Amino acid sequence: MTAPITTYDIAVGDHHFRVAEAGPSTGRPVLFLHGSGPGVTALTNWEWLIGELGDEFRCIAPDVLGFGDSSHPNPPPQGLGAFTRLRVETLVGLLDELGIDEVTLVGNSMGGIISAAMTLDVPERVRALVLMGTGGAPVGLTPGLVQLITFYDEPTAANMASLLSQFVHDPAHFGDDLQSIAEARMPRAMLPEVERSHRATFGPGDGVGFTAERIATITQPALVVHGDDDRIVPIASGEWFAEHLPNARFEVFPETGHWLQIEQGPAFAALLRDFLAETSEGTVG
Repeated sequence: MTAPITTYDIAVGDHHFRVAEAGPSTGRPVLFLHGSGPGVTALTNWEWLIGELGDEFRCIAPDVLGFGDSSHPNPPPQGLGAFTRLRVETLVGLLDELGIDEVTLVGNSMGGIISAAMTLDVPERVRALVLMGTGGAPVGLTPGLVQLITFYDEPTAANMASLLSQFVHDPAHFGDDLQSIAEARMPRAMLPEVERSHRATFGPGDGVGFTAERIATITQPALVVHGDDDRIVPIASGEWFAEHLPNARFEVFPETGHWLQIEQGPAFAALLRDFLAETSEGTVG
């Protein structure tokens, strides 16, 4: 039975988060961090999954700082590295406000970058992490990611639909749904603060600085998951993380794109449930 989802706002210092939550307050806490597509929110990435897993786990899915209905700093940090540091800092503050000492992270795309950065910065707060379609590895940009980064050069519904078609293995499988999703995302994507945060995230500035040596210091159990037809973040990125994380398990979903949690929802939920069970006691290898 799907667990009900509640949403609430919570202040963290000078910022605030919009949070979606499902599951018992006494359940093992799992923090779901979404990606960076224009108009994205926690619920557009995670609504089905947190309802599915909320029968057992405390599933917490915030709009990350600079997205959705959470704070959009003005002026924003410039560049992926600077904005990631602020996002990590405020997410740690969110855990403090919620009274959570240790959490399992599930990060999609940019959310995976934040998850890895958070684990490096405050390893004592992270029990395990799941990196799904995660960027930040030293691999080249795909045309799909360039299309995402440059969306605001010509922000139209047609270009949004074209971008979303890059997120999936087979757009035809979604029928008219991608167009509907694109049209639904446009009003939020066109908010000035959303565009400002997007341009700051992907504009000039320092990077996140992931190196093989730094990633190798993450000793928590890690599940690295990638679609074999990811046209936003290439599978080489997942392979890199799996190679350098010392306690990682690597799972590849065939005929799957960047929206793995949507394209392969039930299979990914089952995999995640198994990983959470394994890491309730020890580690995976």
